[in-house]
Amino acid sequence: MADSNENKISFWSGVKAEFGKIMWPNPQTAFRQSVAVIVISVVAGVIIALIDFAAKSGVNWITSL
Repeated sequence: MADSNENKISFWSGVKAEFGKIMWPNPQTAFRQSVAVIVISVVAGVIIALIDFAAKSGVNWITSL
């Protein structure tokens, strides 16, 4: 049982050490990256919607023959 507790303590010590290595972005960088993610997501959504519309129109055209 003692070995299990030592493993848990070792694990959480490792987690704490890894959290200390994290380099958090400053607010300006976080904002810029958030805007970039939103813009790319919207652009990707529009592209997917256009491809979907074209595919739907093509299938409708083929089935109407």
